[in-house]
Amino acid sequence: MKGLLYRLVFVFSSCCLLTAVTSLTALAQENILTAADCNKCHIEQPAEIQAAGAAHKTAIDCTACHQSHRPMVAENIPACSDCHSGSSHYEVPECMSCHDPHQPLDLNLEGELKAVCESCHAGPSEQMAASPSVHAEVACNFCHADTHGYIPDCTDCHSPHSETMAEADCAICHQAHKPMELAYSDDTGSQLCASCHDTAYNELAGSTTKHNTVACVTCHVDQHGMIPQCSDCHGMPHAEAMHAKFPQCGDCHSTAHDLNNWPGQ
Repeated sequence: MKGLLYRLVFVFSSCCLLTAVTSLTALAQENILTAADCNKCHIEQPAEIQAAGAAHKTAIDCTACHQSHRPMVAENIPACSDCHSGSSHYEVPECMSCHDPHQPLDLNLEGELKAVCESCHAGPSEQMAASPSVHAEVACNFCHADTHGYIPDCTDCHSPHSETMAEADCAICHQAHKPMELAYSDDTGSQLCASCHDTAYNELAGSTTKHNTVACVTCHVDQHGMIPQCSDCHGMPHAEAMHAKFPQCGDCHSTAHDLNNWPGQ
């Protein structure tokens, strides 16, 4: 009889223990937080991610970064480097001085930023180093202000060379990151050159020679400031003795822009 009682107590205790374990397991499973649970308390952050979360919206959810919750863990905000590595940009300190992890591509550009910009945009930095100008002396966000990717108009700082110039004309000759290294295509109009070189342009426009119909870029090719030799087009048109006596074409023909026009002639 006593043995039967012991067996009944054992079975009853085992059932109670199993029930308790099952209940605790179920309770623990109920306490596991999911991304859907986050929205119940945190309204602002999920809304930001929904609006502009980029890969933080499409590739992961809340629990990928916040793997637990206080007070279960003391610190549930991870370091950006836990996921982001392999680039010099990810070695820049203070990620959140520019990035909000819930809107990671809506950058906040405050202060004078240069090194941090160069960690991603090496090309402009290399161009400014190779072709020094005043542009190299200012912070990147002096021009690219407020919004990442913003490209200002040149005329926000610079006055046009002439009244006939428009904003779109600037890039025909100048590149923003190496503005002193002028380059232009072979179909650039002479009127644009006249914005700076008005004396030469006016002389050429008033000339009665064939040079009057020749575009500036026909002679001044390849790079700004290049002055060709007359013989590049005309060869040696006179007798050898004549060229020996007058080696400079301008001794007889004046300047290429005002050909054969001598004062008092």
